[in-house]
Amino acid sequence: MRLILMGPPGAGKGTQAKVVADHFGIPAISTGDIFRANVSQGTELGLQAKKFMDAGEYVPDEVTNLMVRNRIDEDDARPGFLLDGYPRTVAQVAELDGMIKFTGHELDAVVVLTVNQDELVQRLLQRAEVENRTDDTEDVIRRRQELYAEETEPLIDVYRERGKLVEVDGIGEIDEVTERIFAALKSVRES
Repeated sequence: MRLILMGPPGAGKGTQAKVVADHFGIPAISTGDIFRANVSQGTELGLQAKKFMDAGEYVPDEVTNLMVRNRIDEDDARPGFLLDGYPRTVAQVAELDGMIKFTGHELDAVVVLTVNQDELVQRLLQRAEVENRTDDTEDVIRRRQELYAEETEPLIDVYRERGKLVEVDGIGEIDEVTERIFAALKSVRES
């Protein structure tokens, strides 16, 4: 199973990625985790990424693409993977297409968690309070939502046109959302 899990910041992607990946016996691959691993290991790509991360900027596509390519080439990802946070741009979609095609496989589905923006802001403000994230102010959170809308939402249309998109309501208890994801994936596999 080769999946992408998308949704705006605060939609619950990280929580759901682990559960879904465990269910299918595939690794949940988060770009954030890949960046941190490369930085902590002092790889050449990690050093390049660190410069951008330290400046609070997005890591450029060239660096991100290479890190993702290296990660999905690892043995545990051969039977499949779940990507969380990648692709983020239309250019990355094309790059991922090439990576998957090279392996002789194809993408099974793209799951998008949909959540009302005000609900997202409240979730993230609550998380900021619980985790003492002083940088997560309402203005910063709303800006991240705007960036998602500008840069990542166009990917939803790309995958919808390809017939790979599955939209799942991300509001509710974690188990309820998980059940919706599995039901949606089951309908995709049967079609």
